[in-house]
Amino acid sequence: MSTVNVRRWFMIHTYSGYEKKVKTDLDQKMETLGLKEVVTNILVPEEELTETVRGKEKKVYRKLFPGYVMLEIEATREENEFGINYKVNPDVWYIIRNTNGVTGFVGVGSDPVPMEEDEVQNIFNIIGIKVPKEIIDFGFVEGDYVKILNGAFADHEGQIAEIDYEHSKVKVMVEMFGRMTPVEVEVDSVLKV
Repeated sequence: MSTVNVRRWFMIHTYSGYEKKVKTDLDQKMETLGLKEVVTNILVPEEELTETVRGKEKKVYRKLFPGYVMLEIEATREENEFGINYKVNPDVWYIIRNTNGVTGFVGVGSDPVPMEEDEVQNIFNIIGIKVPKEIIDFGFVEGDYVKILNGAFADHEGQIAEIDYEHSKVKVMVEMFGRMTPVEVEVDSVLKV
């Protein structure tokens, strides 16, 4: 089983009309308890509309999902033979769950389930925010030196030129025949040296 920490978007259910109060309360709690690095974003998704009132145009904001608030939370991504699970820190889960106006996380039972990346992207497209793709911490970054553990290039060492987070591959520059050559391997096939 492999585990890594990632940032994912989760949805919590609130009493209708309490979305902004829940956001404000959670912002204050995360700041006070020093958890801003765990819960990095709290968002009430709204779209901007223009209405004509008494002959004058006026900007209004309409909630996309009344009764819901989005949270970007650092979670532990666990991968095993049964699939991929995401676990939220139990203390953070408890703090969020017991905030006034919150009725629970969207998920199965008491386990929060993260939103799919395309769902998040669609919501952000509607409200006009660009969201970066999920960044996984593999324990190394571009420029680090690694050793290839298996495959045709086993025991070769080289420098990471590129990390493909979406496909979990790295491009390692390895010296072959007196010149640097890019070799693409799986992320779990390299070890930082």
